Amino acid sequence: MRNLRLDICYDGTRYKGWQRLPGTVNTIQGKLEECLSKILSEPIQITGSGRTDAGVHAEGQTANFFCTGDKSAEKILRELRRYLPEDIGINSCVEVTERFHARLSAKKKTYRYRLWTGDEPCVFARKYVAFFREPLDEKAMAEAAELLLGRHDFRAFCANSHMKKSTVRTIYDLKIQRTGPELDITVTADGFLYNMMRILVGTLIEVGRGERTVESIPGLFGAARAEAGFLSPAQGLCLMEVFY
Repeated sequence: MRNLRLDICYDGTRYKGWQRLPGTVNTIQGKLEECLSKILSEPIQITGSGRTDAGVHAEGQTANFFCTGDKSAEKILRELRRYLPEDIGINSCVEVTERFHARLSAKKKTYRYRLWTGDEPCVFARKYVAFFREPLDEKAMAEAAELLLGRHDFRAFCANSHMKKSTVRTIYDLKIQRTGPELDITVTADGFLYNMMRILVGTLIEVGRGERTVESIPGLFGAARAEAGFLSPAQGLCLMEVFY
């Protein structure tokens, strides 16, 4: 049995998220499994580093799958690039040890959220940014971001109310950077809870709007979901890299 790793990029606009769903192949996982099964002439199930929601994009998703055939990784890569839709790309396909697991072997991940705050048109990037055109206090947002760093209970930032596993995560880095009308929020953590990144962004936007104080941030750790910010739109979010 062979184990192969895929490094994947995709535009999530027209898909129902990463995870395979019954009754449809219109997910990233579904499209990849359908294509791989045809290429390799055997049923293939892939494991991703994590799920992305409907409308969320990825520049650096990682997955792995097992197969029995002897087709080379290079040939699999060529055929995937040939047959996959143009909004799903394969950056690399390599054979790895049997112990490699895209999700369990991951050490940390980086997500980026793009906010468009300008009045000027954003025609060509409109599917990849979220629009918030009201003024934001970026200094206050940066101060709030500092308080989110470190190891905390991020239960308030998890949209899964039935979560039974630990909601403790470590944020290693959180940057807020402006380039013209675009404001990017980039977070690196050892893992992300369901909708955690989008709720983090919503919370920081509320700070920027003056709807929430910087001093209120520590009180969110271990609190209920209702205490944290709103769920920001999916289209601004992109999985940038998974670290192993």
